[in-house]
Amino acid sequence: MTSAGTPALMHQVRQRYGAGLGSFIAWWKQSLLAWLPLRLRTFLGLARERLLLCRAGGQWLLQLEHAGGLEEVALLPWGVDSAGLDAMLGKRTANVPRWLLLPAAGVLRRQLLLPAAAAERLREVVGYEIDRQTPFTASAVRFDARVLRRRADGQLEVELVAVPLATFEPAVAELGTLAGSLAGVDAVDQAGQPLGVNLLPLAQRRQRVDPLRRWNRILALGALVALLLAAWQVLDNRRAAAAAFALEVDARAAQARGVAVQRQQLQDLVEGAAFLDQARSSRPTTVEVLDELSRRVPDGTYLEKVSIDGRQLLLIGFSPEAAGLVGNLQASPLWRSPALSGALQPEPRLGLDRFSLVAELVEGADAAPAEVADGTVQP
Repeated sequence: MTSAGTPALMHQVRQRYGAGLGSFIAWWKQSLLAWLPLRLRTFLGLARERLLLCRAGGQWLLQLEHAGGLEEVALLPWGVDSAGLDAMLGKRTANVPRWLLLPAAGVLRRQLLLPAAAAERLREVVGYEIDRQTPFTASAVRFDARVLRRRADGQLEVELVAVPLATFEPAVAELGTLAGSLAGVDAVDQAGQPLGVNLLPLAQRRQRVDPLRRWNRILALGALVALLLAAWQVLDNRRAAAAAFALEVDARAAQARGVAVQRQQLQDLVEGAAFLDQARSSRPTTVEVLDELSRRVPDGTYLEKVSIDGRQLLLIGFSPEAAGLVGNLQASPLWRSPALSGALQPEPRLGLDRFSLVAELVEGADAAPAEVADGTVQP
């Protein structure tokens, strides 16, 4: 369907069914069903069929009305009851709604022009026109109305169809027990074609189960099951995504903890190295200490052991002037408080005195990096 034909289609819909949503849905449903083959619609119970009973002399003429027109089914004897009719009908027409057809001679038909707003409550509006359009009151007739067409100005051409009670009730009474199985009462025009109205009061109509109701329930149930399955699938997907995200978070957290541990180790190494550098820079190096000793220890003195333990300097050796070593070492800027530890021990074989001397290394910001060393100088 082209876009140019869309306005024409909508105009046709408005002309035929008005602007009511219910009318449009009914038209849309029938349009969709029209695409199905007649046999399939009949099998599914979706075809608009009805059994028409009209008097034909001393018998009842039974006709089947469907999309293809009128089809004569049978001639029923006068006085047949509902059970007999059910026995004569096959499975195909057993559940088809039954209608009584009244002859055109006893029917009053009047055409009216009504505003478009009357389409939604057409029967009620037409009921007020019975007194003016017929010689009867609304309570003295059975009536209905049908829309003939919708004019370009929006007004409705409506036909009022009325049958006096004096004609209607005897015609229905002639059916006997069949009257209780009627879904409606229609009338024919001069050509013998049904008008498409229902003159039977709503309270007396036998309600037919909508054939689409079962299918609607099945479709609704299927839609509900599909919705639940879709919701379950979405929930399952969300759970799987949440589980995957939790695993990813745990992996990232473990990685972050590993990085934090490595960062802390690196920081500890940096701080330790900085501490060692600071400790080394605060005291003189071993080379400086040995250089200073070589210049201040007098000739003839032999050092057996030179030990630096932290800030303590230990000298052990032999000297002919052991008592004067404290004075020689006291003026050095690299240490302070030099003193003999213990008594001097004479060594007769060498003619020297064995001594043990300690001093405290001086710490300073300008001193070279220090080392903990243990050196021994053999005489």
